[in-house]
Amino acid sequence: MPDNEQQKSMPDTGNLEDQEVSLLLVDDDPLILEGLGFLLRRQHKLITADSRHQAMEKVLQADALPGLALIDLGLPPYPHKPDEGFALIRELLSLRPNMKILVLSGQDNDVNIQHALTIGAVDFIAKPAEPDLLMARLKHHQRLYEVDQRRDDEKTVSIIGDSVAMQAVENQIAQFADSPFPVLLEGDSGTGKELVARALHENSVRSSEPYLAINCAAIAPDLLEAQLFGHVKGAFTGAVQEHNGFFIEAGKGTLLLDEIGELPMQLQGKLLRVLESGEFYRVGETREQKSQARIIAATNKNLSEEVKAGNFRNDLYHRLSILHIQLPALSLRGDDVFLLLNAFIESYAGTVSPFVLDDGARELWQQYDYPGNVRELRNIVIRLGTKYPGKSVNKEQLSKELETHLSALSLSDSVTTVSDEIISQKIRADEFDLDELINEIEGRCIRLALEMNDNNVSKAAKALKINRTTLYSRVQKLGSH
Repeated sequence: MPDNEQQKSMPDTGNLEDQEVSLLLVDDDPLILEGLGFLLRRQHKLITADSRHQAMEKVLQADALPGLALIDLGLPPYPHKPDEGFALIRELLSLRPNMKILVLSGQDNDVNIQHALTIGAVDFIAKPAEPDLLMARLKHHQRLYEVDQRRDDEKTVSIIGDSVAMQAVENQIAQFADSPFPVLLEGDSGTGKELVARALHENSVRSSEPYLAINCAAIAPDLLEAQLFGHVKGAFTGAVQEHNGFFIEAGKGTLLLDEIGELPMQLQGKLLRVLESGEFYRVGETREQKSQARIIAATNKNLSEEVKAGNFRNDLYHRLSILHIQLPALSLRGDDVFLLLNAFIESYAGTVSPFVLDDGARELWQQYDYPGNVRELRNIVIRLGTKYPGKSVNKEQLSKELETHLSALSLSDSVTTVSDEIISQKIRADEFDLDELINEIEGRCIRLALEMNDNNVSKAAKALKINRTTLYSRVQKLGSH
């Protein structure tokens, strides 16, 4: 059962216009937490943690989600690897997509820097860092956070894109907006699922009613039921007052269930009942409640595959997917990358100086696969505007900001980033190394599989469709290189 500390409601994710922007500092070095913490407390309301687990625990217990985060990559239980830091970046952004995450780490090789920036970090500062530089970077990104927050508070949604794929999405938004039935949004991280959810709400007859969002992956399973359905006073240890829950608070508005694929099995049946009849019970109460909210569910998983794997109820999947929108990856959106480039330059013009891309850089801009999707593109625009204010950016300068350089065989999250053209160029230049490429592909796949399965070797091996002993030997082989 939840205890007193756990019982706190989800942190406020709404208007922070009149609130102090808080900062999360995560590092396993107590000297850094103490020394740097002393400096940062002068400027920010500070939350400190020495591990990914402790960071998420403290963030979820805080009165408001932090707008800024300064994190190390090497965290327990693997302080010599960046895996925990990468996972923390993803988890924090799932809670607040516009959080500005800066990495402060000694693991500052090019691969780690580019991957951190690709998955959503906005800056990478190598240790040891000069205090003045660090404070200047934090101040800069706080201003960017405030720009994003003002735009969110205005509650105006602008979906940018003229590609066929995005025209189809906009048509579906228009068709589905006023429907009372659930909508399932599927797409990779950073493709704009929450933006589409807001557009569905704002273009509906419910637009004057509440719009609420809850991340099913960010709340401990034993707390999630009380957060969704509410509870009465005394329902469990620490329930010192009653709590309405998201279904009640949403009223006749819209409730977004983000990362629905992570909803615990024991709650899936209760959600199905709400969808079918609107009926539910608060924890500790026998009086039936009725939900009038319109449900939108979002996930970066393939729910039909989750059903086949036994991780998601088939009846719930079919109920949620009566209306379905598939968000396209940015790599499938053609010239939308230039529309987004211009939109973000304009959006941040008051804080980040505009720049232009020369012909070579524009060609690269269009060729790049953007494994981090729109979020990655936005962060690249911010970095370029900060580094090259008012200047023309060339291909070489742009390539340094991308995880996949066309001049090398480095891989992004998708192996397909290495095109036939790149391989041909390397072969012609007598610079191709097949073993190196295979090792890099294998290493990336293994790292991602372990990361996605919380470093559970058995689950990772199953996901990779190899034996557990084979995975062990390959991890040892890669570790020796």
